[in-house]
Amino acid sequence: MSSPMPKGTPDEPPGLRTGTLTTADISFFVVSAAAPLTVMAGVAPVAILLGGIGAPVGYLLAGLTLTVFAVGFTTMSRHVRSAGAFYAYITRGLGRPIGIAAALVAMLGYNGMEIGVYGLLGSATSDTAAALGHDVPWLPVSLAGLLLIWYGGYRSIDFGAKLLGVLLVAETGILVLLAGGVLIDGGAHGLSLGGLAPEHVFTGGTAAVLACAFAAFTGFESTVIYRREAKDPERTIPRATYLAVAFLGLFYAFVVWTVIQAFGEDKVVQAAADDPGGLFFAAITTYVGAWAADLMHVLIVTSVLASLLAFHNAINRYTLSLSEEGVLPKTLGRIHPRHRSPYVAGAAQTVLGAVVVLAFALAGADPYQQLLLWVNTPGMLGLMVLQLLAALAVPFFFRKIDHREGLLRTVVAPVTAFVLLAGAIGLVAANIELFTAASTTVNTVLVSLVPAVFLLGLLLAYRLRRTRPEVYARFAAEPSEPSTEGTDPSCPHPTSSSSTPASATPSSPAPPPSPSMAE
Repeated sequence: MSSPMPKGTPDEPPGLRTGTLTTADISFFVVSAAAPLTVMAGVAPVAILLGGIGAPVGYLLAGLTLTVFAVGFTTMSRHVRSAGAFYAYITRGLGRPIGIAAALVAMLGYNGMEIGVYGLLGSATSDTAAALGHDVPWLPVSLAGLLLIWYGGYRSIDFGAKLLGVLLVAETGILVLLAGGVLIDGGAHGLSLGGLAPEHVFTGGTAAVLACAFAAFTGFESTVIYRREAKDPERTIPRATYLAVAFLGLFYAFVVWTVIQAFGEDKVVQAAADDPGGLFFAAITTYVGAWAADLMHVLIVTSVLASLLAFHNAINRYTLSLSEEGVLPKTLGRIHPRHRSPYVAGAAQTVLGAVVVLAFALAGADPYQQLLLWVNTPGMLGLMVLQLLAALAVPFFFRKIDHREGLLRTVVAPVTAFVLLAGAIGLVAANIELFTAASTTVNTVLVSLVPAVFLLGLLLAYRLRRTRPEVYARFAAEPSEPSTEGTDPSCPHPTSSSSTPASATPSSPAPPPSPSMAE
């Protein structure tokens, strides 16, 4: 599975393990980050409570919106080979200042999505232990999780892919078992599609359901982060993106529908109101058995671990890219000579996570209500803003280069996605109390973090342009080496308009900023 060491002199530093990840491997990373079992058992009951029996349609609508986004996003992925993922796409379309600001938002988003989940790991493990008759404090579990996830990121990327594959099959398998039990038994009053009727879909709670649904897809776009480690990325990246969003949309909608059938369309909302946290456990106990409910408790913990490892790997590669850009310290870009992993970036991220977890613990904060919800929420909003900017970047990018892509892919789909994503962000912001259970003051601070970090990024961009013009000029530039990834020669890369010469290296003096990226 592993590729040979990169060619070069003996003193040449090692690189990432190229040509390793298949479409399935990358899909495992993306779907694992979404934590399907945790999302279903923990959030879907709230969607049912707020949106009624039409809640499954919310997941379908969110999936369709993100599929439209993926059209332009994956089309652009054929032309942008930079490892910077979101910030590289945004830079190539909207210019360096916005791209650098987006890079900081990406760091906020991915770190927020991961670090907050250590609170969920602690609380979920405590709840699972309590259900099995044991008392386990949350903090030692969260700290042990930090070490475990650090080790998973320290090892090779194919090790992580195999581990996530096993964990993902287990957590989706228990949901399939629940759905199968309901379908075989026929539900509480027989199976019904009544919830799909317009009068049940478009209700007063629709906005809240859509907000919950969009949050459930967070991290699906991280496919492009693994471009350098993917086999045939021209095909692997788009396939993994579409596979991930299609699976999540259809699977979420199907599982929520089966749980509604388990209680009956006339009683499920009341059941969700009486015990939202126990809704899925009650359903699987009734239709499969108490042993399955115990197993589901355990698999929620492994689901959280899978999500943590997926986000940890994504953060490490963003950190690596920004280190290579010169924006972050060069030390963070070191690659392990054996495992070919960005191990220094992983260690730094683990230390940051430990500091945040310990700070919340010392403040006496609740691991779920505060560590998870307060840290996750700005992370979720940050990633949604990145999607919004990436959608906007697509048509601007294709205006700057010669290409043979169709109008549907380069204009219609990304503009439509931009409008839909703007609406989704508005829904989430308007219903932010669903995600935080906090006061208006706390909510205002959490929502304000994303624009504040974006503004800080703009200030950093202008400072880099003035004080370190060579770093600014190189930011998000295309790799200098010729592509061997099967690029269609009829579709020139934007390097044709870039000022970075083919012979340039990271240590070479940089030319003036490319005219393809706004000052």
